[in-house]
Amino acid sequence: MKFNFFKSIGPGILVTAAFIGPGTVTVCLLAGNMFSFALLWAIFFAIFAAIVLQEMSARLGLVTNAGLSEAISRLITQPIIKYMSFGIIITGILIGNAAYEAGNISGTLIGLRMIVGNAAPDLLLNSFVYILAFGLLYFGTYKVLEKFFISIVGLMSISFIAAAIITRPDIILILKGLFTPTLPEKSIMTVVGLVGTTVVPYNLFLHAAMIKNKWSDVKDLRFVKRDTIIAVSVGGVISGCIIITGAFTFGNQINGISDLSGAFTTLYGNTGKYLFGFGIFAAGFTSTITAPLAASIVAKGLFVWNDDKDAFKIRLIWMTVLTTGFIFASLGYKPIEIIKTAQFANGLLLPLIAGFLIWVVNQKSIMGKNTNTKIQNIVGVFVLIIVIGLGLKGVGLLFA
Repeated sequence: MKFNFFKSIGPGILVTAAFIGPGTVTVCLLAGNMFSFALLWAIFFAIFAAIVLQEMSARLGLVTNAGLSEAISRLITQPIIKYMSFGIIITGILIGNAAYEAGNISGTLIGLRMIVGNAAPDLLLNSFVYILAFGLLYFGTYKVLEKFFISIVGLMSISFIAAAIITRPDIILILKGLFTPTLPEKSIMTVVGLVGTTVVPYNLFLHAAMIKNKWSDVKDLRFVKRDTIIAVSVGGVISGCIIITGAFTFGNQINGISDLSGAFTTLYGNTGKYLFGFGIFAAGFTSTITAPLAASIVAKGLFVWNDDKDAFKIRLIWMTVLTTGFIFASLGYKPIEIIKTAQFANGLLLPLIAGFLIWVVNQKSIMGKNTNTKIQNIVGVFVLIIVIGLGLKGVGLLFA
């Protein structure tokens, strides 16, 4: 039974592990803290959008047995456009992932602190996370990483669901917030953040590239779709539970995850604090692994590197992202300006990548009989328009 369980789960779990990171935890906590359950609908939309785009990405990976970056390298032949596209993507992915990697490791540290207290210095705990992540990326095969993520995402789900249940939320208000879109005053930036932390550009590359490690026959398309829907929906449940947990602090001054470190003992007792602490640790650690991995996958596809011949180059990419994040986190440096730059790049990059993805999966020369249906195109374009609007709004607010 255990074998069948693992066999039925695919790369979708990596997508969930990637977007449920400290940034998601922070944005969801603040959404609940500032607006109670009112923005649950934004997570519902974000999960819908993620499923739509990730399904296209996964289908592309299954049909072509390659990733999205390989498709970009193959289809864009005009040199100027090609190199401009490469530049935007590499800048957005590498700088963005390196900046967020510092946040991932810092978030992991906050979770560890809630569990172990002040028993060890920050540098020692950060080094432990760095070495463990380095080892998994260097020595771990896809099957090892997949089973690791299945286990830790499962435990993370239990952690956040339990934390939400402890708050004894009002089910009627939850349903109202989930299915009644509203925009409370000063909530637009939070909505942008909720969508932006769920629909992540590098996940579109990661998903397509990882499919071939699990499935290679187009006949398996139904399993790919099921895996995508279930895995991303699990991420939505986790995000929703974090918002519900944050809503318990509605009216209190909470600025981020670290503010909850001391408060959780009072709010939930030691059990609740440890549960939530493990959830934060798991969110940070899974993202600590997937961010460097995705960056190396993007570079590999764009530059058409070979797994064996160019193994050092591929490793050098994820080593650079992981080590940069470790250094910034260990120095206690909060790369606010770099993160703003990453958000700016993300706001430009997501519509570009999503638009290219929709275009690619409509090419019969690549997808054969598995191109988008009319309904998929309508839904995809709808999602793209919303993403463009939110991206422009988010970029505009950065300079407001």
